[in-house]
Amino acid sequence: MSNSYNPVSTVYVAAFVALGGFIFGFDASVISGIQTFIVPEFSLSEIDLGFLVGAPTLAGIVAGISAGPIADYIGRKKVLTILAALYTISAIGSAFAPNYETLMIARALGGFAFASLGIAPMYIAEIAPHERRGFLVSFNQFNIVIGFSAAYFANYYVLQLSGSGAAWVQSLGIDEYAWRWMLGIEILPAGLWLMMMLAIPETPRWLAMNGRTEQAKSVLARFRPADRVEATLNEILASGSDAGRSLIYRLREVLSPKVRLAILIAIVIGIVQQVTGINAVLFYAPTIFEQSGVGTDAAFAQATMVGIVNVVFTIVAMLLIDRIGRRPLLIVGLLGIIVSMSITGYGFQQATYRLDAASVEQFDESIDRESLESLVDVRFDNDLQFKRELERVLGPQEARDHQADLVKAAIEVNPTIVLIGILGFVASFAMSLGPVVWVLLSEIFPNRIRGVALGVTGIFNSGSSWVVQFLLPWELANLGNAMTFFIYAGLGVVGLIALNWMLPETKGKTLEELETVLAR
Repeated sequence: MSNSYNPVSTVYVAAFVALGGFIFGFDASVISGIQTFIVPEFSLSEIDLGFLVGAPTLAGIVAGISAGPIADYIGRKKVLTILAALYTISAIGSAFAPNYETLMIARALGGFAFASLGIAPMYIAEIAPHERRGFLVSFNQFNIVIGFSAAYFANYYVLQLSGSGAAWVQSLGIDEYAWRWMLGIEILPAGLWLMMMLAIPETPRWLAMNGRTEQAKSVLARFRPADRVEATLNEILASGSDAGRSLIYRLREVLSPKVRLAILIAIVIGIVQQVTGINAVLFYAPTIFEQSGVGTDAAFAQATMVGIVNVVFTIVAMLLIDRIGRRPLLIVGLLGIIVSMSITGYGFQQATYRLDAASVEQFDESIDRESLESLVDVRFDNDLQFKRELERVLGPQEARDHQADLVKAAIEVNPTIVLIGILGFVASFAMSLGPVVWVLLSEIFPNRIRGVALGVTGIFNSGSSWVVQFLLPWELANLGNAMTFFIYAGLGVVGLIALNWMLPETKGKTLEELETVLAR
């Protein structure tokens, strides 16, 4: 890369770094496609499944605490390179995992790389000019939703291949090991990102804060016009004058009155982003659609629609975030989330369940049809009653293994209402809590403590995410479909009230100016 200024060089580097968002999105959502296969193969309970799905996020909590401070010490580039290597190793381990425990460990290893969610936006924010910072940082979220979509399409494609009967499919083992191929595809983009991270420069802000002023100036010359380099460097040096202080000192500063508002905002938006249900929807999309009775193939197909909507409305947010600002997008998006989750809950609330003799007769021999005869023509008013009776007559494990087929045969519901609610939720999230949260987290903290502050707030974001992922199978089994989504809507109301009260607008200000604005 040339050392001279090029207006598009910032875009190139931001795009390279943001590919980590793609890997995260793919890694996080690919698990949605393998659940149908691994639950019967490994005889998983709801708790087992919850732990497996949530394992990366649980590991991400540890990574979130440590990655920011480590990035302050060894640099943003080195940390991103390490994270890319972890994604690659995790993808290989997951694809070849021989049992549940090994798969859990491999998935958790990839979870340590989830720290890229905070480090990649921080890197981009530190190289971007303030007038385009929101747009460029949103590259990361755009890549996340592209990754989610790619995983849904890849899962659907592998699923179709596995049942095609083609000779080459059988020779590659796709028919027998479809879920391993779903997981293994990630090896390609993860390896590519690792190579890209070796080619990017360190951020000028980190270099300047660590006494490498000439290198910082050289890197700035790539990303700023010549007449702005000195002024930008002086702002960085003034803001980061205490960067060499110890970790304990910086932790104390994170809790100081000057940073208190920024920390409070970061914690609240990080929690609200997760507890409104985004990872429940994205990580379990096929499972949710199966609960509406459309069957496995249709559920996978509808999950691809989630990916498309996610991409489209993320683009909308990217185009608007530096024009109308962060705050309006968050408020409008949260209103949409509340309405959409309420619609989804209502759709499931109207469902009834009844097995008829013809449906039972069509089940294959893997289901104990004789045991189901006692449920024929019995009407159940909600999914909880129906599932509990299935567990009573079939046993808990067999009921879980065949739940999709049994629900499809018994449910009487308008699946369009559920689909509209889920797609509306994804659209609302994609234009608000998705990109805006990462932009805000990358810009509201002072240069000298940004890494440490992101580590502290990452605990709350990742912790909330893990709780949502871990609890969803249990919630569906014990609270029911409708109540689960009504809870998400209620938490959206709480988040809307809190953010409307405390969140200022941050668009159009330099990182150094925001430090002054938020120190009140």
